Amino acid sequence: MITDPLFDIRGKVALVTGASSGLGENFAKALAARGAVVIAAARRADRLESLVSAIRAEGGTAHAVALDVTDPASVGSAVRKAVELAGGIDILVNNAGVADTKASLDLTDADWRRVLDTNLDGAWRVAQAVAKSMIAAKRPGSLVNIASILGLRQATHLLAYAAAKAALVQVTKALALEWARHGIRVNAIAPGYVITEMNRDFFQSEPGQAMTKRVPQRRIGSPRDLDGALLLLASDAGSYMTGSVVVVDGGHLVNSL
Repeated sequence: MITDPLFDIRGKVALVTGASSGLGENFAKALAARGAVVIAAARRADRLESLVSAIRAEGGTAHAVALDVTDPASVGSAVRKAVELAGGIDILVNNAGVADTKASLDLTDADWRRVLDTNLDGAWRVAQAVAKSMIAAKRPGSLVNIASILGLRQATHLLAYAAAKAALVQVTKALALEWARHGIRVNAIAPGYVITEMNRDFFQSEPGQAMTKRVPQRRIGSPRDLDGALLLLASDAGSYMTGSVVVVDGGHLVNSL
């Protein structure tokens, strides 16, 4: 187990949405490696069970919970199950998301709704349900929304995704203001381009290499590059931070202003 008094989360209960792959899987492993009890939530039960088994094999504590963030009933059930399994929730990593790379003129209403319903509405549903459970238990906590630099800048063919992430930034700030009196901190991480199984082939291609050259650090991030920001916001090291958006992008955002 990795321990650091400043970033100590041992025994804290962390609900991670979208944990079956990509960034969510890494967030779950990073928190578990530092002693948190992880509730891994997503739709793909088989992938969740593999993740939970891997965490337990490393000496961590984890449970799998089925969750579809687009379904209010599923959200309520998942949060109740998390509380039953671990006694309460201290940390939420609101990570579930989808993208649709289409020109704005080609976007259908169904395309738009699918992205917004997961990335924005879904994040709000989970945040509200977790906050209600924290308040009912008089249990302070930390909510970490996973936004994107595309919530702070523009790109082509990602209109719905960028709109959802920009709105999530404002949701983060509004909830931070409203829930501070309950001891609930609400912050966001805005990652730049990060390698996952979904985009690895693209970043190895010629267009992907060209995009990499536009990042001042001349590299694409790895999921572990987000661990520091996550631990800062999830632990008491960030106890005086709420309403913050921490950009982790190798300088991409400042290079495009």
